[in-house]
Amino acid sequence: ENFGDGIKHICEAIAALAKEYPQVHFVYPVHLNPHIQKPVHDLLKGYANIHLIEPLAYPEFIYLMKHSYIVLTDSGGIQEEAPSLGKPVLVMRDVSERPEAITFGTVKLVGTKSEAIIQGVKELLDSESAYQQMAQKTNPYGDGNACKRIIEALRKKE
Repeated sequence: ENFGDGIKHICEAIAALAKEYPQVHFVYPVHLNPHIQKPVHDLLKGYANIHLIEPLAYPEFIYLMKHSYIVLTDSGGIQEEAPSLGKPVLVMRDVSERPEAITFGTVKLVGTKSEAIIQGVKELLDSESAYQQMAQKTNPYGDGNACKRIIEALRKKE
């Protein structure tokens, strides 16, 4: 979770991208922490294509990610989940505890500086090949079929 200058730079990047790409909608489930709420609302309110929403329940959040084009996050869990949906993930942190996804190319660490975030998003919006390179990579966290394999293994033991 980013605070202070980190959240300010992230918001500045989103605002700049919203201006440059008015046809792109940015949906931002804003953390309830007041240290996040205030700067986010102060810096991003008033843009027609920026939608600041309350945090979502898990099924609704997965639905939102599934229907997104790109996922921007500073969350570790989302770095694991979004690649399962075939979505490129840009991580707005300076370090990640999920190096597997970075190594596999499904996740790119862009940091918290506005310019780097903007560059990362522009590359994916402007280059279909760059987008597909990330979206079609193998997910380092599995294929999503572990439950099926477990059930099959248990049935074979019966």
